Amino acid sequence: MADEILDALKTMEAADVISSKLASCYIVSDGNRYLLFQAKKLSAKIKKNKEKVAILGRIGAGNKSTSVEYSGSLTIYHNTALFDKMVEKYLKTGVDTYFDMQVVNHDPTSKAGRRSVILKGVNLDELTAAEFDADGKYIEQEHNFTYEGVKYVQHFNELDGMQA
Repeated sequence: MADEILDALKTMEAADVISSKLASCYIVSDGNRYLLFQAKKLSAKIKKNKEKVAILGRIGAGNKSTSVEYSGSLTIYHNTALFDKMVEKYLKTGVDTYFDMQVVNHDPTSKAGRRSVILKGVNLDELTAAEFDADGKYIEQEHNFTYEGVKYVQHFNELDGMQA
């Protein structure tokens, strides 16, 4: 009996956890594609906005999704002028830069495979014009941004045992 229960209980293999370090990030701007190997950390969020909905015959209200907001943050080692030039263009000409960012997660050890997502119409919120830190180690910048949409190019594979 105990063996049957253990056989029925599936767990994930440790090897299938995706290493957060095994990723790549590309930027496509003005027809040019850049490997952003300066990237250190990225988080892109999709926030669903909801409204309360009164439903006849229920005491509690329901929740109806009405729109979404796209935002994120990117931390880089600051050794590229890529973002500086985007802001400089805006300051000099009034022309803002919107670019696409492709993020690929791929840990070859995991049977989950790879995932590829494109953030469409990324636009920086602010930029640090200059920085230093006498107590610091490295020059880093965090860029908050918004984006206009997302395209899922490739999803992770479904791991064995997920369907119950």
